[in-house]
Amino acid sequence: MADRLRSLATQGLREPGGETVSAARTVPAPAAGSAQPTVRRLIVYTLLFALVVVAAIGLSGLLGRLLGAGTVLVAGDVAGLARSLAFTLIGGPMAAALWWFVWRRLGDVMERQSVGWGLYLTLMYAVALITAAAWLLGALAAVVGAEWQGWQLSLSNGLVWAGVLAWHRWMWRHPRKSPVLMPDVPTVVGAVFGLIIGVGGTVTAMATLLDTAIRGFTASASIGDPWWRSVLQSLVWAAGGGAIWWWHWIREGGRRLKTGFADVGLVVVGILGAIVLALAGIGTVLFILLRLAFDRTDPVSEILEPLGAAIAAGAVGSLVWAYHRTVAPGRSEATLQSAKLVTSGVALAAAATGIGIVVNSALGIAATPLAGGGTRTLLLGGISALAVGGPLWWLTWKPGVPPEPSELGRRGRRVYLIAVFGLSAVVAVITLLVIGYRVFEFMLDDASRGSLVERTRAPLGLLVATGLAAGYHFAVWRHDRALAADAMPARKRTVGRVILVTAGDPEPLVRVAAEVTGASVTVWRKADAGPSDATPSDATPSDAMEGGADELPDQLARALDGVAADRVLVVTGPGSRVEVIPLASA
Repeated sequence: MADRLRSLATQGLREPGGETVSAARTVPAPAAGSAQPTVRRLIVYTLLFALVVVAAIGLSGLLGRLLGAGTVLVAGDVAGLARSLAFTLIGGPMAAALWWFVWRRLGDVMERQSVGWGLYLTLMYAVALITAAAWLLGALAAVVGAEWQGWQLSLSNGLVWAGVLAWHRWMWRHPRKSPVLMPDVPTVVGAVFGLIIGVGGTVTAMATLLDTAIRGFTASASIGDPWWRSVLQSLVWAAGGGAIWWWHWIREGGRRLKTGFADVGLVVVGILGAIVLALAGIGTVLFILLRLAFDRTDPVSEILEPLGAAIAAGAVGSLVWAYHRTVAPGRSEATLQSAKLVTSGVALAAAATGIGIVVNSALGIAATPLAGGGTRTLLLGGISALAVGGPLWWLTWKPGVPPEPSELGRRGRRVYLIAVFGLSAVVAVITLLVIGYRVFEFMLDDASRGSLVERTRAPLGLLVATGLAAGYHFAVWRHDRALAADAMPARKRTVGRVILVTAGDPEPLVRVAAEVTGASVTVWRKADAGPSDATPSDATPSDAMEGGADELPDQLARALDGVAADRVLVVTGPGSRVEVIPLASA
């Protein structure tokens, strides 16, 4: 009977008329826009990530016990061994089975184009790279420093996570199943991570060498491990970070990437992080020199204590900053402007901090002329910050030079001015409240507990600095608006509204349409844009000559000249084609 049912299920049922009715039932595919595939991918990739991490932890624990030569396998830690066995023998096969299920489905283009696949590989690659590098470099540094306790566990963790890294790198570079979305994010993550630990190791090694030389010059005793051991360990981290950075930045072509994420990494780490490191180091060096010249209240050895680290930070930060400044000109105009604004913002913060500290210490010295070295030290610190941040802000922002007409219309400059003005105004308002509180406290409290100047000099210094920053940037913002209005040619408004349909970057087209017609512009993005609808950012000169995105603003300006209508529909593409359609009133 069972065989008969299976035969009917596979061959179908034949009706009396001779027609065959299939017993199989086709399950319809999920409707377009259904959330079912997204939810499935979210659950599957999250579970796969967790299982891979669990299996790696278990395997590294077992390998660490095997590498511990001369020790008992269990070594009294039954719970740890049981956990490692469970993670390896249960979590490992489950991770392998789930990965095989995912890997087979990646033959479908929709699976490769999903956000889940690209996000999983990116996160897993980053976690494996950071974990493997940290454990392996830690083990090597321990061996170099003659620290024989625990390096086996570090080595086992590093080897296991290095295997996980190699596995996911193979999937990331697979010719048929690599992710379509975020394909270059692991390259940027690797370059940034390598740069950070490389710079950290280099600064630490240089600081140790310089501190040793300074202590020898001041004849101060050194207590602890030999100085060369710390230098060698730091050099291990510096070399490892440099190798990781070189592999991703040079070998994998990270310096040639012009994606948004790559530009963010360049500006945030290569420009912002390097500037902060360089200014902190240079400012500290200047502060120490000023103290040696004008403030000898502390012993010379104590004053010179942070000098080695400050010199190392200033030198390395300046080198990293100078290198990335040479890389930035090959990027987009928005990236160049972001690098300039970031530099100006950091320098402005340093200069404003210096002004606030100088005002604070000057009020303290004026209120108590016989003040000790504390107020003088504070004054020298403010002068150092102002001397470092002020010139850099002047050279970067160039307050005496009018901005270029093309820079006035960019969004980054407007956002920067508004952000600085807004933050400074908020801090100024809060500082005013603090000053008011101190004044009323002085009036209601016992006056012998301190003068009014002594109570309010710190918030007064902050108020002066933030007030100057807010007032200046508000004036620049208004001046930019006036310049932009003067630069815009006076035109009779002949169009009420422009509806722009485009597949490329709409910002230059919106600017041209607003300048030509004086009307508001609404942007609609093409849903079925093909490769010919927009010119890629890396188009060759021959491509641009055939009609690319660079010609669209000029074509649009010529097409809109003289058009008069209540509403105008503008359709761009493919290539440099522009179609202007006047619309009748509703």
